[in-house]
Amino acid sequence: MSTTQELVAPPAPSGWKRALGKARSNPTTAVGVVICLVIMAAAIFAPWLAPYDPAEQDIFNRLQPPSADFWLGTDQFGRDILSRLMWGGQISLTVSLGAIFAAAIIGGAIGLVSGYIGGKFDLFVMQVMDVLLSFPSLILGLIVVALLGPELVNLVVAIALTAIAPFARVARAPTMALKERAFVEAGRALGFSHARVLFRHILPNILSEVMVMGTLWLATAVRVEASLSFIGLGVKPPTATWGGMTRDGFENILDAPWLAVFPGIAILLLVLGLNMVGDGLRDATDPKLRNE
Repeated sequence: MSTTQELVAPPAPSGWKRALGKARSNPTTAVGVVICLVIMAAAIFAPWLAPYDPAEQDIFNRLQPPSADFWLGTDQFGRDILSRLMWGGQISLTVSLGAIFAAAIIGGAIGLVSGYIGGKFDLFVMQVMDVLLSFPSLILGLIVVALLGPELVNLVVAIALTAIAPFARVARAPTMALKERAFVEAGRALGFSHARVLFRHILPNILSEVMVMGTLWLATAVRVEASLSFIGLGVKPPTATWGGMTRDGFENILDAPWLAVFPGIAILLLVLGLNMVGDGLRDATDPKLRNE
């Protein structure tokens, strides 16, 4: 071995990798991940796991309590509650994931560009975002769905519209701080285009904040979708949705409480799991909470 050989220490892991490692070691986050994975797996594999057709009616078995044949009972039309919960999870996850993905892209881009340009343009854009923020999520979603109609795509649009402003705010603040940093100034001095500076240098540094925001707002999207379905503005019957199942269950709440209880528990567990994951990621990515 050469005496001149240098021992080079391995590169330190990035802040985002350290944050993910910290989040994985958090038992609360781990429980949230398990809850979300179980519910997602049940929804994705519903065609193979569901014991019955969710739309199949059996009037002779209507309002059956939980039993060996029907684990969660049946509804007023004799449809299996467990099967409908599995298939209804597909609607909740599809609407929520689609809405938050669209809101993260649109709102993130708005905040990124607004914070980078600054000045009167930034002031105007943020005033528009403040108008959107002045509406409660459910009320704004209710207005949009009432205008467009209760369809799956319209639900995605309505929920996405309620989340654009928070994503824009989250992306704007770090962008305004990063655009004054030396590496951004160096990129501009080297003649890099604004698009390259934004998407190659600034965006990777704010991505963690947007992802954490997405996880937290995913729980809100699930609640809004369930609320809209509960008041009759969700996907039309006989398609199973958790909010719609809860609404139908209230008609027989005294005779068959399981009709409303089990869909409500499903909504509660998914929202709880998403909040656990979001809180864990937020704590892991916040330098103040990491004592850095």
